[in-house]
Amino acid sequence: MSKKEQPIYNISAELAAEYGEHGTPERAKFDEEAYAFYTGQVILDARKSENMTQKELAEKLGVDKSYISKIENGVVNPSVGFFYRIMNALGLNVEITKTIG
Repeated sequence: MSKKEQPIYNISAELAAEYGEHGTPERAKFDEEAYAFYTGQVILDARKSENMTQKELAEKLGVDKSYISKIENGVVNPSVGFFYRIMNALGLNVEITKTIG
């Protein structure tokens, strides 16, 4: 199949078929796990860009290295407050914006 012939998929329909429609408990669970994974990847990338080990970050935050690992692997989703503490420990700022219009 050439590039021109590749089908276009509706990701919303695929997610609904696999995990349920928005508002269902199954979809809420999937969304929560996806956000935890994404948050972990953001933290992992930020930590690596600062050339910091999990142990060093954990020591700055006063937590176990295993807790940082769980966050980075999406097993644990940190609270908003703890996310800000992580970003601060990495020397980063968090900016929240709203698109108008």
